[in-house]
Amino acid sequence: MKHLTMDTPQTRSGAECPPAGNLVIGPDGLLYDRRFREGLSTKPFGNPGEGDAAEALAALRMAGKVMRQQMDRFAERHGLSEGRLFLLFQLGRAPQHQLPLGEIAEHLDVSPRNVTGLIDHLEKDGLVERVHDLNDRRSIQARLTPTGLQTLSDLWDKARESQLSAVKDFSPEELRELRHLCLRVVEKLAAGRPAAAHVRHA
Repeated sequence: MKHLTMDTPQTRSGAECPPAGNLVIGPDGLLYDRRFREGLSTKPFGNPGEGDAAEALAALRMAGKVMRQQMDRFAERHGLSEGRLFLLFQLGRAPQHQLPLGEIAEHLDVSPRNVTGLIDHLEKDGLVERVHDLNDRRSIQARLTPTGLQTLSDLWDKARESQLSAVKDFSPEELRELRHLCLRVVEKLAAGRPAAAHVRHA
């Protein structure tokens, strides 16, 4: 990382994102959100001892929001929504490029009704088709059409590069630590108990 003057506002990559102008380097050499930190000093938010935790969670939410906005814009440029794009990705990774609708809903963490709406749009665009499960005619699956498979092939590398650009300067150690810390938050929020109580070691 290039040297930055301490406590001097620095615009990061993705200058169109409003929060970026508030990111500064502190005396410890680490980034923080100046606007959020200033807000912590205002009651009732200034609880002693909670500043680091509050700032870390705010940074996590900001990162998720910016990534979501970036993917939304990417999908929109290609005539899709983020949901439709991720549905295509799910089908692209599936055997024979098809999955039951319920399994798609589970993968995307959305309701079956939402999946139906996404597939309706993709089917109208000729990217996905509904087919019967050969082993259970009552079960409907979604399958990529040849056009959908070609579209996915055209978009895959561009989408991957768009996402990976956010961490291209991170070391392997930083990437593993980032993954670990994010998933610890996920575990604790999902289970409501310390991750160590139920984590499985590979």
